Amino acid sequence: MDRVHARLAAATVPRGTAEFASRPEPRSIGSPRRGRHLTAGSFLFAGHLVDAPDTAIWDLEMPAPGFEQALHGFLWLDDLAALGDIRARTRAQDWTWDWIARFGTGRGPGWTPALTGRRLTRWVHHGTFLLAGRDAAARGQFFGALAAQTTYLSRRWRGATPGLPRVEALSGLLFAGLAVTGQERHAGRAVRALIRECDDQIDADGALASRNPEDLLDIFTLLTWVGQALGSAGQPVPEPLRAACARIAPTLRALRHVDGGLARFHGGGRGAEGWLDHALAASGVRAAQRAPAEGREPLTLAMGFARLSAGRCSVLVDAAPPPQGAAARTGHASTLAFEMTSARRPLIVNCGSGASFGETWRRAGRATPSHSTLCVDGVSSSRFAREHDGDAPAGLPAADLLAETPRDVRVQAGAAGAARSLLTGHDGWVATHGLTHMRKLVLARDGREIAGEDTLGAMTEQHRRRFERVVAEGALRGIAFRIRFHLHPDVEPSIDDDPDLNGGHGVTLALRSGEVWRFRHDGTAVLSVEPSVYLEPGRLKPRATRQLVLSGRVLDYACQIGWTLGKAQDTPQGIRDLARGDDDDMAFD
Repeated sequence: MDRVHARLAAATVPRGTAEFASRPEPRSIGSPRRGRHLTAGSFLFAGHLVDAPDTAIWDLEMPAPGFEQALHGFLWLDDLAALGDIRARTRAQDWTWDWIARFGTGRGPGWTPALTGRRLTRWVHHGTFLLAGRDAAARGQFFGALAAQTTYLSRRWRGATPGLPRVEALSGLLFAGLAVTGQERHAGRAVRALIRECDDQIDADGALASRNPEDLLDIFTLLTWVGQALGSAGQPVPEPLRAACARIAPTLRALRHVDGGLARFHGGGRGAEGWLDHALAASGVRAAQRAPAEGREPLTLAMGFARLSAGRCSVLVDAAPPPQGAAARTGHASTLAFEMTSARRPLIVNCGSGASFGETWRRAGRATPSHSTLCVDGVSSSRFAREHDGDAPAGLPAADLLAETPRDVRVQAGAAGAARSLLTGHDGWVATHGLTHMRKLVLARDGREIAGEDTLGAMTEQHRRRFERVVAEGALRGIAFRIRFHLHPDVEPSIDDDPDLNGGHGVTLALRSGEVWRFRHDGTAVLSVEPSVYLEPGRLKPRATRQLVLSGRVLDYACQIGWTLGKAQDTPQGIRDLARGDDDDMAFD
């Protein structure tokens, strides 16, 4: 139906003399570095790099569907506009009018509601950049294609998946309706549909069903742009849209690390550098005043994530079951996993979404071992549905869903002297091993140390019988577990002898900022440093990194493992840290 409506829209749009009703403002932000790579013929999309300096963008050999979709979404127009020189403008114009000639009649893979909305948004935002120096015939082709896409969206936006894809479709429809003469009738319909979508998808606490922080940021950004566009057109911003932004903003602030990046959970990334702060500032939604609780920041639970913050350190913990229903298609088995950032440097991370590196990496990134938490016997805390499972929502493969998930996830805040503490637990391994995982985290008031305690226990008589059966089937060798702490690639670990440890070893972690942290444990488990990966969207390949692993076996009804991660005593409280070392050029390495 997308293809049918695309061709009908292209065939029935009248050829007229449409123009922009007002000069459009480029609200989206690109990267000049990526713009330079594009003008040089280096195309990096969806984890694939194609070097073709003498080939038009639409003549490229498409290495994967995601690569082709990225081209048709036109996000690369942000990067060329950010570069802004003559060569970049020529590339942008040539590639845009080539798209009109090849696909403007409704052909090609780019005619889906979400992609069309994304493309229209860029065409409108960068309209002045694209039309500079073009003659009347070229302008007519541009506005004709823009009108065809607007008509298509007006008929097909309901076909977009609820959530971010549908908001993208409706936002593109609204921007075109406000900016282009002759399309005004679509603006009011788009606003009303956006209000309904926000009411349906953004709950009273400002959360999304997918629990993907980056998706929430993208929706928030689009709603902010919508408000700005309505204001520029002299139209009031409906109160329900203001209310949606007011609900989302505190949630995003709670999901933000001290370096300004988002927590990387359930398929989401950290977000572009500075994007979150820019979106929050542009929204005009001010942060609520903190309660003066002895100078300490109160515990915040947002979209199922718990946040501890003190000094220059932030800790974010997945303290809720994975997404349910259709949203389980992108959920991760990350219950009780945590991330930790010190000042401007991520320290403990999750591997992240591997979607841009192919299906194998995507599924691996969703498993419990790819997260900084405990894993029992190589079994994830949530399991993929079987291929023949008939409970999958229509249109979704059953094996893509997390079906066996923890049913009881609990979180409790507390205090340990001057420190803040968090006690969490889940029953994800009760059905398979009879074991409940509990994790206690205590963050010092100055943010210089976090103490952890992971417990595996059989809590009831029924759970103990199941535990005994599993142990007996394993020749009484106990149940293996591994607690992983994935390190950011910029963290350099080194094993050192520590006579205070039963195992004799700790690990020193050096950050590029000059900070030094030391990891210690109570000797209950065996500590090792092992290879890991950091799955970062926008890169050509996964980045190699390391992970700290505490390994052991549960031999009785309960096993408790203690560990600490603290700054070395000679590390100053504040360090001047200006060099990031992770610019866009590294993505092409």
